Amino acid sequence: MNFADINIRDPFILKHEGKYYMYGTRAANTWDRVVDKYTLGFDVYVSDDLKSWSAPKPIFEYYDGFWGEAQFWAPEVHKYNGKFYMLATCIADGYHRGTAIFECDTPDGIFKEHSNGALTPSEWDCLDGTLYVENETPYMIFCHEWTQIKNGTICALELSRDLKRAIGEPIYLFSAGDASWRYDIRDNGSYVTDGPFAVRRDKELALIWSSFYKDEYCQAVAHSSNGKIDGKWTIDDKLLFERNGGHGMIFSDNGKNYFVFHTPNDTPNERPCLKEININTLFDK
Repeated sequence: MNFADINIRDPFILKHEGKYYMYGTRAANTWDRVVDKYTLGFDVYVSDDLKSWSAPKPIFEYYDGFWGEAQFWAPEVHKYNGKFYMLATCIADGYHRGTAIFECDTPDGIFKEHSNGALTPSEWDCLDGTLYVENETPYMIFCHEWTQIKNGTICALELSRDLKRAIGEPIYLFSAGDASWRYDIRDNGSYVTDGPFAVRRDKELALIWSSFYKDEYCQAVAHSSNGKIDGKWTIDDKLLFERNGGHGMIFSDNGKNYFVFHTPNDTPNERPCLKEININTLFDK
């Protein structure tokens, strides 16, 4: 398979021992709030060269008793302390949307629930948690959804070292409405935050994240004033990508950096897209 054959949103690529592992939201019918076997799970695609990919291999499927019942979104897998941890979002009647953590010994095995349900605040509508480690302290960076608060925010939660629980209160980073290019998707002060992902350059820290610009899904950049999660965050005036695509991440490979995202943002036409990127462009103004 190549990218043209793969219908996923929110692609995430992990390189491990010479192979590439790609995860993403099963895009067809992804918005349904009904039990749909196809959308109730996550897959991995494997490649040796970033061009030819295996057929999807399931790594998690809904089972009776699992708390999530619909909208299984945005899986991303990180290697941490010798194991692989998947952060993924879902929702169910009686639960707010939230991001939970799953664990596996390999990047393409069957992931088991690691946290006891979602780690994002239980009374908040949240999504798109990503793992970020600063000075050996793990954090989940996530979105507090515009669906609940209109002006969507990006926040962070300190996690226990074993990634099983949240510690303390959420740390507010910034709101989508802070952007100079913000776009009100409902003409009532509704500004979207999606898909944060942390990028470091030496002592500097940036987040790429998604929103809307002129009615187009886009990829944006924000920076911390002190290079840490608790800095003052500002949103760049210039977008990283503004043509109906986003929810991306950046990974390194053999001295190069790559930006992977989905485009277009129209179901069921989403496909992963990969571009080489100079990360200095995220930091140099």
